[in-house]
Amino acid sequence: MLRITPVVGRLGRLFADAGHELYLVGGSVRDALLGQLGHDLDLTTSARPDDIERLLRGFGSAVWTVGKAFGTIGCKVEAAVPGAGVEEWVVEVTTFRSDAYRSDSRKPEVSFGDSLTEDLVRRDFRINAMAIDVTVPGGTFVDPHDGLDDLAAGVIRTPGTAEQSFSDDPLRMMRAARFASQLGFTVSEDVAAAMTAMADRIEIISAERVRDELTKLLLTSSPRAGLDLLVRTGIADRVLPELPALRLERDEHHRHKDVYQHSLTVLEQAIDLEHRLERRPDLVNRLAALLHDIGKPATRRFEPGGKVSFHHHDVVGAKLTRKRMKELRFSAEETKAVSRLVELHLRFHGYRDGQWTDSAVRRYVRDAGDQLERLHILTRADCTTRNQRKAARLRQAYDDLERRIGELAEQEELEAIRPDLDGNQIMALLGLPPGREVGEAYRHLLDYRMEHGPATPEEAEAELRRWWAERSA
Repeated sequence: MLRITPVVGRLGRLFADAGHELYLVGGSVRDALLGQLGHDLDLTTSARPDDIERLLRGFGSAVWTVGKAFGTIGCKVEAAVPGAGVEEWVVEVTTFRSDAYRSDSRKPEVSFGDSLTEDLVRRDFRINAMAIDVTVPGGTFVDPHDGLDDLAAGVIRTPGTAEQSFSDDPLRMMRAARFASQLGFTVSEDVAAAMTAMADRIEIISAERVRDELTKLLLTSSPRAGLDLLVRTGIADRVLPELPALRLERDEHHRHKDVYQHSLTVLEQAIDLEHRLERRPDLVNRLAALLHDIGKPATRRFEPGGKVSFHHHDVVGAKLTRKRMKELRFSAEETKAVSRLVELHLRFHGYRDGQWTDSAVRRYVRDAGDQLERLHILTRADCTTRNQRKAARLRQAYDDLERRIGELAEQEELEAIRPDLDGNQIMALLGLPPGREVGEAYRHLLDYRMEHGPATPEEAEAELRRWWAERSA
């Protein structure tokens, strides 16, 4: 038996003593064989959900039943590990089952099975259809569909026919793309063919499940292969149509880039720069990189002389980003952050050799707000030119901009730029009640602050009175 964790052996004895079968299964076996097993363990059993819950309540420190209708009970287990102190595992045990979608349903029908054989044949892929019987000493490896061979060959195939697997759960087509990226594997020809033929079946899957699978794909170490598979098979046309739309036909003079391939390269380069962020992998960073140019198809214009323009594709792209992310049920916070980055991704290109005033630098920082570090990454990643001299100039220019931002930040606390007088002070000085005029005065002082930098209270008061007198004249 693979050396996994004593927790699994204890669970095996617990279920065996109660007269039940128990197997480590699916991704846990796959990851163990790859030497990548983490602390999330998936097991399957002959026990029914009520029995699983009863056994786990005496085993783990916490038990949850949110998936009980689907046969899954989860628990947290803490155990001492020699030389490592106390470690924590998350264990999920599921009754033998099979899931399938009706043609008109967004929710899977769940039926509990009576054998491991029945359970494994309905698994998504052969590499996830392996099991280890943990109720017997040393364990027994079970691999009826040659998943170990596929794991060694780096290929993704289904236990039964691909058509049957994807009919049971169409989300598996997106999962194939995710595993292609996560594991660096290729999908078999029959899997790719079934994905292409059945792409429209993905439309019965809820937006939330599509979003979650897309997120998992984007957070892999190399999402390009999986995204490209979704585009090639037509699935992206149903779940993220803005991405395949970037495959613009090149104009006869070949004057503009392949926007689709450019976007995938920007994504890769943004991932390479995530070491600048506190938290990684970073979904907002990756979505912004992938979607930053989605406004180009709608704004493409052929200009005199064979040139191609995409005027205002940043603004149009931000609107399209908000719309798509809302439809996929991303959070309001994520949607706001990604669309803001898309809207701002061209802002830097007005900066050359330090020609921006301090006021322009302040506005750049203020407009980016809490997305400034991600905007730094997106702007740098957006350079995919093969002209090394041009690329070097862009890097140097952005280095200079970041230097100036750093200097001003030390002097002025840029992240918290506010007018030098607050609303209460404005009302007191001008004798105004709360209302629209106070807002106008506040915005004027903010503009003054951005243009001239910090002012003393006396200077701010003088400017406020000057502006008010001019306005009232």
